[in-house]
Amino acid sequence: MTADTGFSIDLAVPASALVIAAHPDDAEFDCGATLAKWAAAGAIVHHFICTDGSKGTWDPECDQTALVRTRQDEQRAAAAALGATGEVRFGGHVDGELDSDLATRAQLAQVIRELRPAVILGHDPWKRYRLHPDHRHAGLLAVEGVVAARDPFFFPEQGLPPHRPDELLLFEADEPDHAENVEGWTAAKTAALLCHRTQFVTTHDITDPDDPNQVQRFADWVDAVAAASGQQAGLAYAELFKRIDSV
Repeated sequence: MTADTGFSIDLAVPASALVIAAHPDDAEFDCGATLAKWAAAGAIVHHFICTDGSKGTWDPECDQTALVRTRQDEQRAAAAALGATGEVRFGGHVDGELDSDLATRAQLAQVIRELRPAVILGHDPWKRYRLHPDHRHAGLLAVEGVVAARDPFFFPEQGLPPHRPDELLLFEADEPDHAENVEGWTAAKTAALLCHRTQFVTTHDITDPDDPNQVQRFADWVDAVAAASGQQAGLAYAELFKRIDSV
């Protein structure tokens, strides 16, 4: 931990990492540069996307079944753009209707036990004034899934050995205390985000994907966010997390 900022800087590159995200594109927005950095250093990076992304459009005439398929394809392409070589799994819960109930917690515990990641990344469920319920519930599922996965008497019917990760990193945190130095990795993050073409209008503010100025404006925004986060931690560029290492 640095004396000047109160942030710990850079975990040792984990052997494997699992990001648990509410929707396709959340992982890339919140920790894409970190995942790209770790993947390039040899980490096996897995994605678990809790919902089907079926409400990720402003078009009331959209074919939601087709949108779900497209968003899964986009997520796989985004993971590849980050260099991730692990699995991309989908929980299949309806967008906007995710719940952190016992059955869904069991689902996450099983994923954690099967993939056995050293580090888990997820939404901070305790972020104040959060509007989107899926982010809150996905964060609770990450935290509570870790608790269930590590102890043998949770869901023994799964027939899987327990697994305790070394670290839990929560993104979107109100009070982050850990920074990953992502200088040199924002281009990979941007490339992954640009794979989510269905989200250009709703989240990327790109109305014409063939307009290089709009695409560059988005890339500049990604850089600016990383630079602002870096400033908090005394780095040029960073992604910030709440670190829980007593897992």
